[in-house]
Amino acid sequence: MPDFRDIASYPVVLDEKVRFSDTDRQGHVNNVSFSFFYEAGRAAVVLDHDGLLEPDCFFVIVTTTIDFLGELNYPGVIAVANGIERIGTSSLTVRQALFQDGHCASLSNSTMAQVNIAQKRSQPLSDRCRAYFEQLRLLDTP
Repeated sequence: MPDFRDIASYPVVLDEKVRFSDTDRQGHVNNVSFSFFYEAGRAAVVLDHDGLLEPDCFFVIVTTTIDFLGELNYPGVIAVANGIERIGTSSLTVRQALFQDGHCASLSNSTMAQVNIAQKRSQPLSDRCRAYFEQLRLLDTP
């Protein structure tokens, strides 16, 4: 089982700048802003690849959790760590973490399903899509 609080466990890490608007009056990143950083990570992994989705499909979040472990501060840069934990028939689970100055401040787990827009129901992932997500799988996950 990977150590999700270790940034080296994740195959994709991107940096996001903390904006002043992300903070509360004490200069801490607001809890709601954590979800925006996670969204940026999911978008980079899942949405920023032409041809990944089946035609007329998109991904929707089925469930998401955020565990708050510490503070994030302004000014600064946040490392958004991302990896695929599970690949299902039409869904996948994205495991993420937020790091600042080498410290893990939060963990998140989101299940996303590929949905056909016209039919308004889940649609199986293509072989190409599955192969792409396999490359981003966290080590030691089934």
